[in-house]
Amino acid sequence: MACFALETLGLLLGIIGAFGTFAVTLTPQWKVTANIGGNILISEIHWEGLWMSCIRRMGGTLVCLNHLSPLALETYLGVSRALMCTACVLSVIAFLIAVPGMKCFKYLGNNEKIKSKILLTAGIIFILTGIIVLIPISWFTNNIIKDFYDKAIPDTQKYELGEAIYLGWVTPAFLIPGGGILCSFCRHAKKSKGYSSPSSDRVHKLEHVMRKPSSAHSYV
Repeated sequence: MACFALETLGLLLGIIGAFGTFAVTLTPQWKVTANIGGNILISEIHWEGLWMSCIRRMGGTLVCLNHLSPLALETYLGVSRALMCTACVLSVIAFLIAVPGMKCFKYLGNNEKIKSKILLTAGIIFILTGIIVLIPISWFTNNIIKDFYDKAIPDTQKYELGEAIYLGWVTPAFLIPGGGILCSFCRHAKKSKGYSSPSSDRVHKLEHVMRKPSSAHSYV
């Protein structure tokens, strides 16, 4: 029962992390206009994400424009796109692999060895997904903070960390522990395989003792 609860917890954390990965990838608020200096009284708020730039006016109007051709993007933006898309694909693959390894999934029977290897694979992919998500989030954070404190850049062109960045820091906190829990079942299966109960040992010894007189009688 405890193993099933841990499996469910690991998979649930992985699913939450997968949803977070998709949300971070699609949300345009990676960086937001900084409210400093002359920007405080500006009636427009600029958002920038991986796929588009948006302008939100005081009246509630929202205008979004897609970024230029991928070949015209800045290096960090193009690489971040590729990494986040990879993370989305890996999170789905990890979920699809993890489901057959669950104890409640009966189509593979009750072969603990096979199921533990399936969960190990899914757990590794979840952990890898969390690490991949951290790379573009860290890269964006570094660029935003560096530009914010650069005195050569006007206040009107400075940005702050957006909601997607904060969500991006939280997402690996679900993916990596979830993957770690699923990986732990491979070790648990090895321990249970190598363990033999005292009662079974006594039964084997009793059978061995009972066989000895019969073998001696046959020689007579």
